[in-house]
Amino acid sequence: MSDVHVPAAVSPMIPRTLFNEDHEAFRATARRFFETEIAPYHEKWEEQQHIDRELWNKAGELGLLCPTMPEEYGGCGVDRLYSMILMEEQARVGDSASGFALHSDIVANYINNFGSHEQKSQWLPKMATGEAVTAVAMTEPGTGSDLQRIKTTATLEGDHYVVNGSKIFITNGYLCDMAVVAVRTGPAELGAQSVSLMIIEADREGFSKGKPLKKVGMRGQDTCELFFDNVKVPKENLLGAEGMGFIALMKELAWERMMIAIICSSAAEHALATTVEYVKQRQAFGKPVAAFQNTRFELAEMRSEIQIARVYVDRCMELVVKNSLSPEAACAAKYWVSDLLSKVVDRCVQLHGGYGYMLEYPIARAYIDTRANRIYGGTNEIMKELISRSI
Repeated sequence: MSDVHVPAAVSPMIPRTLFNEDHEAFRATARRFFETEIAPYHEKWEEQQHIDRELWNKAGELGLLCPTMPEEYGGCGVDRLYSMILMEEQARVGDSASGFALHSDIVANYINNFGSHEQKSQWLPKMATGEAVTAVAMTEPGTGSDLQRIKTTATLEGDHYVVNGSKIFITNGYLCDMAVVAVRTGPAELGAQSVSLMIIEADREGFSKGKPLKKVGMRGQDTCELFFDNVKVPKENLLGAEGMGFIALMKELAWERMMIAIICSSAAEHALATTVEYVKQRQAFGKPVAAFQNTRFELAEMRSEIQIARVYVDRCMELVVKNSLSPEAACAAKYWVSDLLSKVVDRCVQLHGGYGYMLEYPIARAYIDTRANRIYGGTNEIMKELISRSI
């Protein structure tokens, strides 16, 4: 455990108008949780390559898991601004270890939007309390972002499917009690039309997990491979209709991309705040680093660009709440803000000088933790391709 100091954010140039008093009360709860239960243990999470299992239960007790799910299934039935608040508070403390957002805002949405009443009743309440930890397993070795080429198969035999294959880079995979898995239920030549989604419990015979993967950054996050060796899965575990998995995945990807933009926007604000505090304290040639014109100009440029990103992300979230955000707008948010974060962190490292390369400083950890945002959720190159198709 280490002492954690979170610098005050640089004041926005354009006030935010998204949140009401209820939102801010929820933010206060989330902030206390991330400051006291997550941030002080950063080194511990990195050493064991996952957070402690009981943290999921603590988050559930505070209502921080699956808040947007319907009340009848254990959620709070609130809007996605609550999810946004959780992601912002996670980024504010530099947390790259917890996988709450994927559990609450990706897996839960698949089950709520495409699952049967029985599936929702079985899983969503346990996900909201933290009793069940969940993952989504799409990516495979050799397929990357090309989901139409997955090779994991689910062959129907009587009243159950037999699943064979493997998945890689699975967040929450090591601790998961259940995974929503993309499988091929038809011939490969059908492409996307043969992709289905399936709920697979981790305790089923033949379902195994690899050791947590050794990553460049985000080393405290639970990420591993999943293996399926003749796993028998009941037909009722099919999520939605057979062959509709690719469509379901596409419907949820816009929100997943907005999630990345939200985290990156808040992380950029955190990087700037950390750096402003540092350059005001650090002396060079008899005066604070902040007193040099180059430093002031660098901070001014970053503050301006971060503010522009914030306004765009907030406007996108207004449309998310109204269910009217276009896929290309989400792609633009994902690629542009994640690119910006990398540029901001790099400049902040430079302003820290040699200390910016020391892992005891938050900016050094951000330097290695934030790079993956330009890869997952669809690479930024794919984002540009998708945007270009709408022109």
